[in-house]
Order: sequence, then structure tokens, then C-alpha cells
Amino acid sequence: MRLDISDLAQDFPDFRVAAVLVAGALIAPRNDHLGEEIAKREEDFRARWGETALSEIPGVAVWRAAYRAFGIKKTSYRCSVERLAKNAQSARPMPEINAFVDAYNAISLTHVMPLGADDLDCVTGDIAFRYSRPGDDFRDMGVTDRLGDPVSDPPKEGEVVYADADKVLCRRWNWRQDARSLVTAKTTQALVTVQYNGAGDLEAAVEDLREILHRYCGGTSAFVIAEASNPTVELPEL
Repeated sequence: MRLDISDLAQDFPDFRVAAVLVAGALIAPRNDHLGEEIAKREEDFRARWGETALSEIPGVAVWRAAYRAFGIKKTSYRCSVERLAKNAQSARPMPEINAFVDAYNAISLTHVMPLGADDLDCVTGDIAFRYSRPGDDFRDMGVTDRLGDPVSDPPKEGEVVYADADKVLCRRWNWRQDARSLVTAKTTQALVTVQYNGAGDLEAAVEDLREILHRYCGGTSAFVIAEASNPTVELPEL
């Protein structure tokens, strides 16, 4: 399996993404120890950024600029880490999904970088951060029809997406995930992306992620980084 960001390398030369493969992890409910660590990280975020306007936090500002660059002007469309940051500033606890998702959200908040994860068994072929194409298929995890099925909502022309060979895994770069590859209690291997666009320390965020996942979820991990100078990389095997 390969990760390819070559479609974006010229327009977004600062973009770097770490693909972290995790196998053998226990996708369980959040336990008290993880809950305490997340609460501490939220407190630390407020101590550092609580009095700072969201637009002035470097890890938020770079993504707002990136979104504007591919035509996203509506304030309702914000990168995933901005939503976490806004909640933390308002002292709203991070939503509880499961230990794996909650742990990587804590890393996202700590390092102010967007992170996302997909069940690797639900990913087909190679993966890429690229511009949308005609026929791209996306099923919104946040919107369902009367039968409870996720709604089809294909990306707009020129939109940056994260996709596998069959479908869009995430719309608007890192805004909303497809419903078909969510990490759940049935997941046995996952692919986490840690996304950098000019602010923060990507390598530090990756190591923090691997440590917290190993501590609270178990399993093993390996990673590779794609960047403008090396835009197509082979993912490691576990």
C-alpha cells in the first residue's frame, strides 16, 4: 500500500503527513486513567491557548489558510483540530468515542494538528491526499437518512480530499470522515494520519501518539512520512 500526496505538493509545499499503522490494539471504552490524562491535556491546552483567539493559534491559522486556498470560505467548514480547540477553550469535555479515538484526539489537541483514523480492513488499495475527481464517492458519518444510513455527499470540484482506491475517506482535507471506515470495537488494525501544514513538530506528535496508543490500547505501530520532497511512500508492514 502506498501513500501519495503528489497532487498537493506544489500548491501546499509545507504539507507533511505521517501514516501510522497500528495492529493488535484493543479498541475498548475509555478507562479512568485515559480520561484523567485527557482532562490534564485539556487543562494544559487552556493554560497555553485559552486566552488566544482561535485565528491566532498557529496550528489553527495554517489550516484556515489552507482551506481558503482551495476555496473553502464558510466558517461552518473547519478542520478537525479547530473543533477540538474550540471545545477545549470553552471547557467542554472531549466526546467519548472509544479509547483509540479518544487517545488520538488528545494528541491532536496537544500538538494542534489534525489527526484521523480508519479501520485498515475497510481501506482499499492505495491512499492519497489529492484534489477531488468526478465520480468520487463519500458517505457522511454525520448525516443519515430516515433509515439510518449515511447520506451520499460527494465532494465539490477542486476540493482537497483524503481517499483510497474506491472512496473518499475524508472530505475537505480533514473536516468530516466517511462512515464506512470508522474505528470501532471490531477494528483489529488501523491507519492513523497525523497532518502537518507549517506549524508544530510532526515527529514529536507521532511519537506521542504511538506512546499513548501503546499505553492505553496495546498493540504495535510503525510509521512513514510523506512530504513534498518525497510525496509517494510505501506504508510499513506490521
